[in-house]
Amino acid sequence: MIICHCTNISDHDIRAAISWMRTADPQTIITPGKIYHALGKSADCGGCMPLFLDTMRSDDNLEVPMQLRTLRSGASQEKSHERRSQGYRISKQITAA
Repeated sequence: MIICHCTNISDHDIRAAISWMRTADPQTIITPGKIYHALGKSADCGGCMPLFLDTMRSDDNLEVPMQLRTLRSGASQEKSHERRSQGYRISKQITAA
């Protein structure tokens, strides 16, 4: 099935690219941009992106490697301590000066 008419990418192309990337590097994070790059193409209008992402997500090889799964929860804990102060807005800083 054709997923992207602008660049003529099929669901088979997306699955083949994911399989190739996973074989080349089992720990890689696979993104739509990397798939386009692996296929030698680039996104055009973006109208296909919802279907493109659904096709990616339905592939069993897309899974995030086990070592990288906990990174997101650790990052969100760190960000909770990085709150900006109330005076971070430029307009407040200019009127205060």
